[in-house]
Amino acid sequence: MSKFVFSEWPPTLSEAQLEALTLYSTTYALSHGLLYLPAVKPQPLIPNSSIHAPLSVFPSPFPSRLFSLARRLQSTYNILYARIAMDVEFLDNVMGAIDGVGKVDDFVGQLWTGWKNLRVDGEMPLQLGLFRSDYLLHAGSDGEPPSLKQVEFNTISSSFGPLSERTAALHRYLYAATSYYNVSPHIKIENFPPNNTTTGLVEGLAAAHAAHSVKEAKILFVVQAGERNVFDQRWLEYELLEKHSIRVIRQTFDQLAVSASVDPTTRALSVGGTEISTVYFRAGYTPTDYPTAAHYETRFLLERSNAINCPSIPLQLAGGKKVQQVLTQPGVLERFLHDVSAAQIAELRASWMGMWGLDEEAGVQKARNMAQRLVLKPQREGGGNNVYKEAIPVFLDALPPLERQAWIAMELIVPPEGTGNYLLRAGSEGAQNAVRVDVVSELGIFGWALFGGPNRGIEEKEVGWLVRTKGKDSNEGGVATGFSVLDSLLLVDD
Repeated sequence: MSKFVFSEWPPTLSEAQLEALTLYSTTYALSHGLLYLPAVKPQPLIPNSSIHAPLSVFPSPFPSRLFSLARRLQSTYNILYARIAMDVEFLDNVMGAIDGVGKVDDFVGQLWTGWKNLRVDGEMPLQLGLFRSDYLLHAGSDGEPPSLKQVEFNTISSSFGPLSERTAALHRYLYAATSYYNVSPHIKIENFPPNNTTTGLVEGLAAAHAAHSVKEAKILFVVQAGERNVFDQRWLEYELLEKHSIRVIRQTFDQLAVSASVDPTTRALSVGGTEISTVYFRAGYTPTDYPTAAHYETRFLLERSNAINCPSIPLQLAGGKKVQQVLTQPGVLERFLHDVSAAQIAELRASWMGMWGLDEEAGVQKARNMAQRLVLKPQREGGGNNVYKEAIPVFLDALPPLERQAWIAMELIVPPEGTGNYLLRAGSEGAQNAVRVDVVSELGIFGWALFGGPNRGIEEKEVGWLVRTKGKDSNEGGVATGFSVLDSLLLVDD
């Protein structure tokens, strides 16, 4: 077979073929729980309708060698971020140094200060991380094949594992039902990699539950009010119950302010009288989740307990963009990966773009000079927070010098040109429209790590993947925020 050409994707479809694939896709999604709640406010307490999640019609091509690399890197990343979360001195230096992030970013500062006040000397609580490392393809120069570059590493609310598994199953179904009308020799069943992310993520939650060792305890999902992406979370809940006999309680911060308590002697966490083994945060990653001081106090109550937090506050702080940037400095990576081979460290470093802080004038001036090739990132998750290219100089003009510490500059990843797909979203009146656009696809690799506690090492595993695809002119990548659609992989040789 000839070498894959990204600019020739997707294959051409007739109008009738596209219409048939659209019908197959939407009915499969609606039949198999690949769903969102509709965009209505307020969301009814008991849902009475749903829509299919935003989808791609074709899977997106991805070099098999780079998919293997991304999976191989995940275990190293699992260990790295677990060790960062346990290194109090390192996090304090990043968050609390003179003009550190925690002192100029109120959200980060609230979390860091609260965690600092909760610490018990010599105690390292057991922690769980459900991680996702996100990557883009970076176009090679002079005909060289693309490389793998990391966008960010997520340590809180790493979502879309179950829905990504169902999207991969959708694309396998389309192949089984239609062979995609034989429009491409690259579309073969062996090029669809398996995706068992739901089982993998639940395995991490179940391991934490077992480590807590109170059989009758439940797992608490901390969720946002009016959550539209509820089905992605529910699939984890169903798997916990059906495969591990573990029950789940779902509550918002507002509900927990009334229902949650911690025993002053045992530090056992109870919600409505039921003991909690593990606290899984699908909220708490954005300042809007903490509209009052009382919401932070609820978070600190959960952290104070002996329940295993996923993530703990230090692990959430470890996922900040400033930490990502500090890791690129000489010797920092080696501090945490002293027992990892030089070849593995080199692979990790090769997956990074250039990054630097804006805490010194030289870094600010460099950002001005290179603005067209940069993105500026704050310490935020969830999409819609970054500043790109031509907007950077004006933004820097308005950014108070004291707040620069909370931002980093990162060289933009340049994906291969000309790759397209058909994107499918539910219309406002239920109409379905598949639109062909030039796209960029982002690969996420999931992993988990259970660590901390007395005399315990790091138990970790790489457990699955997702793909999110967006129009190439969109700077942001969030599915829940409306920028991207869910996708899957077609492995190719480049």
